[in-house]
Amino acid sequence: MPDIKEIPAVWISAGACGGCAVSMLNTVAPSIKNVLIDEVIPGVHISLKFQVNISAGSGDPVIKVLEDVGEQKQGEFLLIVDGVVSTADRGIFCTVGERGEERIPVRQWVVDLGKKALAVMALGTCSCFGGIPGARPNPSGVKKLMDIYKGEGVETPLVNVPGCPPHPDWFVGTVAKLLTAGLPKPEDLDDWLRPKEFYGLLIHENCQRRAYFDEGKFAKHFGEPGCLYELGCKGPITYADCPLRQWNNGVNWCIRAGMGCQGCTQPEFPDFLGSFYEKLTDVDVPKIGEYWKEKED
Repeated sequence: MPDIKEIPAVWISAGACGGCAVSMLNTVAPSIKNVLIDEVIPGVHISLKFQVNISAGSGDPVIKVLEDVGEQKQGEFLLIVDGVVSTADRGIFCTVGERGEERIPVRQWVVDLGKKALAVMALGTCSCFGGIPGARPNPSGVKKLMDIYKGEGVETPLVNVPGCPPHPDWFVGTVAKLLTAGLPKPEDLDDWLRPKEFYGLLIHENCQRRAYFDEGKFAKHFGEPGCLYELGCKGPITYADCPLRQWNNGVNWCIRAGMGCQGCTQPEFPDFLGSFYEKLTDVDVPKIGEYWKEKED
């Protein structure tokens, strides 16, 4: 049999609701079983060393696994971080394991392991941009992982895969691309370090209700036909391929289900996008719809 290259992976869940992990573990094609047991691409297998949701172990032996990967596989392993990283009060609001009787802040893990990893993936809007826990007043001092790394001088390549939660295809596709093509080039990522393959187009560009917008037909209440822009849809400023990919194995997605996009893949989510149900203000969006609305008035 040909040799199979094994890529160790460590998945740290920081201050998280568990939604990102659950979404990823429900990937359909390939299934999570395929991802963890089979060769992701011919000749390459991912060896998941730590992931709290599916870990069979606990306590000191599991913490030793984290430490051993960092020491023995420097420059060879993939670090995945989901959930928020707190920084206030030395990051004590979220800890993973202990050394002696001292709790270890997750911030310390992501910095120490981040310095030693081949690459780091921030998974979900919380780790990428702060998300809901990082909204005002942000009492635990949540920061973007990219800002923490900049402050700590961590130069390991970082890829952001935001979403609340992210689509499992975004995760599996990004991992597969890392294994097949190597580390992303600057032109592969946008200004927020998101892969352009998944975050290169606005929701607005492929929305099934786009024709309503262009004709100035805006829904006044949920359940009505028409563009949902005036009911708080953030699709005109949100980058993701949800309209094309859809969710739950391609069954549906937010706008098709009758709810406006909430912009969960954006760094501004949720503080700077306004209320979920209020029209965007002070945002320059295409004016075709407004033009036709004025004509009708």
